[in-house]
Amino acid sequence: MRQKLRTIKKTRPGFALAVAGATFTVAASPGSSLVAARAAETPAPVSAVSSRVETAADHSRLIFTLTGDVAPQARVAAAPPRVVVDLPEVAFRIDPREGRSAAGSKLIRSYRYGQFAPGRSRVVVDLSSPARIVKTACVAGQLEIELAPTSEAAFNAAVTQSAAQSVSLAPTQPAAAAPAPVAAPSDRPVVVIDPGHGGVDMGATGKHGEQEKAIVFEFARALAAKIEEGGRLKPVLTRNEDVFLPLNERVRIAHENNAALFLSIHADTLAEGHVTGATVYTVSARASDAEAARIAEKENLADQAAGLEIKESVEEVGDILHDLAKRETRAFSAQFSQALISRWKEAGSLNKNPSRSAGFVVLKSYDIPSALLELGYLSSEKDLARLTSPEWRDQAAGKTAEAIEAFFADRSREARAPQKPPRPQ
Repeated sequence: MRQKLRTIKKTRPGFALAVAGATFTVAASPGSSLVAARAAETPAPVSAVSSRVETAADHSRLIFTLTGDVAPQARVAAAPPRVVVDLPEVAFRIDPREGRSAAGSKLIRSYRYGQFAPGRSRVVVDLSSPARIVKTACVAGQLEIELAPTSEAAFNAAVTQSAAQSVSLAPTQPAAAAPAPVAAPSDRPVVVIDPGHGGVDMGATGKHGEQEKAIVFEFARALAAKIEEGGRLKPVLTRNEDVFLPLNERVRIAHENNAALFLSIHADTLAEGHVTGATVYTVSARASDAEAARIAEKENLADQAAGLEIKESVEEVGDILHDLAKRETRAFSAQFSQALISRWKEAGSLNKNPSRSAGFVVLKSYDIPSALLELGYLSSEKDLARLTSPEWRDQAAGKTAEAIEAFFADRSREARAPQKPPRPQ
């Protein structure tokens, strides 16, 4: 995906907000609510308006009703077993709850859909048991994905064959992004705000159909606007629309923009509806507790949720300078985490254990202080009411911006502090 940054310019009555890929105009007139709108957007030529699963004794069909025809390309993937269908860009006008389960189907457990990259969409079908692709076709606005049972050995062979033929099939990775241009020289430190998930990766969902990817995106935009209002820092968003972005790409955007701070925004859901409150995570080799380990494992599988193959992580460099830089960075990350928690006491509910750590992929930059903010739980009615409230969002974004300002102010004071003379021998 091609990332493009534009310089922030002051305007009246609003201002332009630089993001990775486009420019937003944000209204900032006194007493008005913040409104962000993309300057220009070309709608997808084809929309999906409904979906359903049809089940028979020897097969299952996943059917999407579209406003036009598209050319699908399908393949199978393992660990876990899935069917991945690549499409030209399609606007999915479908309640996300439709894909949560496929009751009655012995093959299809659930399915999800959304934008995968600019100009491309994707459907990912989670399988209950090994299946072969009988047919994938789109005729008269009906996209049909027909599956039939198969043996585990035959399924694994199909996975291998799909990998070998990946050059001729639709790419399994998002379109390669050109290196993001370095932001125009500025005296303001860059804060990269990363709204989690997006596109085909919906993240957590609420029982009324609320989507994590949308909630965190709106919060990220509100936070960026608050930071810009302060005038001392430069906000950059990793994504400016409902599009999938791989985890490593999010980190790359931070490095390309010489970020002084990276903040990833998420929300969560649990089977227990009584758990509430925000949590701030930093990176660590060993999780602080079982819940932190669960969250990190779930968030680190975001690429897999979009149909990407999980690759082994590149081993970190182990030289002394690298280790010293990583140690200092993690100390700064912990410092920011505490500043954020202290401000959130005024913004809303905190989790009973608000400071945690685990091995999050997006927080592993050795040279950029990083934290992940879980805004709350979509499974909690109290949290959900807050997360979907524009008034709460505005207040919470303001307190988060204050925490970021305080973090940089503390670092500035530390840098200006006179060095202590060496002790006499």
